[in-house]
Amino acid sequence: MADKLRNQQELERLQAKFVGTGHPDTTSWEWKTNIHRDTYSSIAGHPPLLSYIALAENEPVAKVRVQMIRKMLQPAGPPPPREEDVFVAPRQDGS
Repeated sequence: MADKLRNQQELERLQAKFVGTGHPDTTSWEWKTNIHRDTYSSIAGHPPLLSYIALAENEPVAKVRVQMIRKMLQPAGPPPPREEDVFVAPRQDGS
């Protein structure tokens, strides 16, 4: 029983320390966004990876770095509408 509690406390500590580890309320969009951002930042921050991708795409390294940084803005597309943001307008047919 103590091992389960210790594991749970360790998981909570890691989730508080690292945003990308998620929590039970993390949506799939948030998880995908974190994974994509981690990947793009890793590529932009490691010159050998950046050179490899630049070579594969036949583009200058600086251009590939800028592309990776730009992709970090919304890597998984726009966020889906949240349930509390959905608004149903009243009907305008006069009834």
